[in-house]
Amino acid sequence: MNDLMTVVDWSRWQFALTAIYHWLFVPLTLGLSLIVAIMETIYLRTRSQSWLAATKFWMTLFGINFAIGVATGIILEFEFGTNWSNYSWFVGDIFGAPLAIEGLLAFFMESTFVAVMFFGWGKVGPKFHLAATWLTCIGASISALWILVANAWMQYPAGTEFDPAQMRNVMDNFWALFSTIAVNKFFHATFSGWALAGVFVIGVSCWFLLRDSNRPFAIRSIKTGAWTGLVGLLLTMYTGDGSAVAVARHQPMKLAAMEGLYNGQKEQGIVAVGIPNPDKRWDNGEKPYLFDIELPYGLSLLARHDIHAFVPGIADIIEGVDIDSNGDTINTVGYAERIRLGKLSHAALRDYDKARATGDTAGMAAAQTELEKNYRYFGYGYFNSVDEAIPPVGVTFYSFRVMVILGSYFLLFYIVVLFLVYRTKLLDRARWIKWIAIVSVPLMWICSEAGWVVAEVGRQPWTVQDLLPTRAAISEISSASVITTFWLFALIFTVLLVAEVSIMVKQIKKGTDRNLETDNAH
Repeated sequence: MNDLMTVVDWSRWQFALTAIYHWLFVPLTLGLSLIVAIMETIYLRTRSQSWLAATKFWMTLFGINFAIGVATGIILEFEFGTNWSNYSWFVGDIFGAPLAIEGLLAFFMESTFVAVMFFGWGKVGPKFHLAATWLTCIGASISALWILVANAWMQYPAGTEFDPAQMRNVMDNFWALFSTIAVNKFFHATFSGWALAGVFVIGVSCWFLLRDSNRPFAIRSIKTGAWTGLVGLLLTMYTGDGSAVAVARHQPMKLAAMEGLYNGQKEQGIVAVGIPNPDKRWDNGEKPYLFDIELPYGLSLLARHDIHAFVPGIADIIEGVDIDSNGDTINTVGYAERIRLGKLSHAALRDYDKARATGDTAGMAAAQTELEKNYRYFGYGYFNSVDEAIPPVGVTFYSFRVMVILGSYFLLFYIVVLFLVYRTKLLDRARWIKWIAIVSVPLMWICSEAGWVVAEVGRQPWTVQDLLPTRAAISEISSASVITTFWLFALIFTVLLVAEVSIMVKQIKKGTDRNLETDNAH
């Protein structure tokens, strides 16, 4: 059992490592492709050499990032077979569909037109080249769509049914994959990519201004990046609100962990700043926070769009207590009962398998009926204690606040940058904003990664919500193999990251050392 949990923990760490590194590149690809397409559109309309210089410069940085992102993404998909083969078997018919579409359609389109985008200058017409740039941008977003649809299905498994004869889930409604969670997740991730790329473009452009290099290029880039980023950030906040409502409805335990909420109430406030008590458990009398500043009604408004709504906490969910819209206490299925029903569904599946082996059709039918009755709690049958179904509260709580606080900071950042960039005399004197812009670049990545930590750590211990915990999803491999590959991947990904940063820094330095407009005119 100890070796099993070691394999589970290291497999989770390995997948988290790969996903975190991969997500360093994805949002920049999504946002920078849009900014490049906007710049090339303006260039085609104005024929300004400054816009051509901006287009080619940012296109080069996009290409560097795109190549490394593809490499990490391929490894991420391979891990479903190497480390999570039970997961791939159990839900491969559903999870594989969007990934296959992503590879055959979106990535094919993206990789085809990216070649025209980079090597088509002077070889194809300007309108065709612009179309290739936009199709690369659209292809990147479509690629993200299918991957995020697959991820959202793991958070909210809809449109499927379990086939006991195959011992796996099969799809019965393809369009159910586009749930509210999937739609919000796609737009939230895509728009956040716009916001991240905007900060990246502003930060690099401010470096040009500090070096007194290519001023027209830098000013144009700052304006484009700031407007794209601000629109992206506002839309990210809007879709984040929709995601919170969807999480409250379908993953209430994740929401409770995000807030460190153990006992909910009507008109529930939200903790703006706080320190969760590490000794707090769902069933003890410890205070939930060592320190906290609460905003009244905040969580009720966030989760239900109703300041008077009841929001259940971790203990409420475990005990199966909720309050309806009329204020009446209602009993849902508590976690202890879910575990019992889950084990009954496991027993029914074993009975079905035995009956099928002996050709007992009546026994198969009876077992299938019992299985279908309790299957919604199938995943809970792997647990022996309700404590095993609680996500890590501290990590989820802090990650959520890092995301929200930094997101609020970047809203102010964009407003200040836009104010100054249209008042160039103020911008020239405001050396401080240029350094803040440069420092803000890594902060934006921290904000982006924190969002993914909330989404993925907050749904633990589930690989597929309520159906398959991580302990039942792994491959039958040794812990030594997983540990070895973890450190191997950590080394490879770090080398790739260092290589990307080094190449980008070199390209940025080359840009500051020459006149970009003159170079692109020949």
